[in-house]
Amino acid sequence: MSILKVSSRLQLNNRTLQGIRDASGRALEETAKSLHDEVVKTQVIPYQTGALQNSTYLDTADSASGKVAIVSNTPYARRLYFHPEYHYSRTENAAAGGQWYKRWLPGGSQKDFARREFIKFYQKEAP
Repeated sequence: MSILKVSSRLQLNNRTLQGIRDASGRALEETAKSLHDEVVKTQVIPYQTGALQNSTYLDTADSASGKVAIVSNTPYARRLYFHPEYHYSRTENAAAGGQWYKRWLPGGSQKDFARREFIKFYQKEAP
């Protein structure tokens, strides 16, 4: 029986790795923006005066770490979101109701939306 010695050397290109990280952060931000735009376009956010929909913004401070948030900055947003049994006015937004992100979450009819959007944006951004 003979002994075979094998060695290898791995050299990482840090500039390319950083470019990949940066591209994924930008793609994540664009994905969140696209999701928010889609939610507004489908008119599912309750709309009476427009304060809830118009105060919703993207928090991208941690996008380099792979975290973004769509934030509604009103004191009643949580109450409206988690109570779909309320009677929502549909004068302005025809599909308004509670749990307005539900169709984009796992199990929803648009569950693959964010994945598809991320892939599309990442392919544009990647080095």
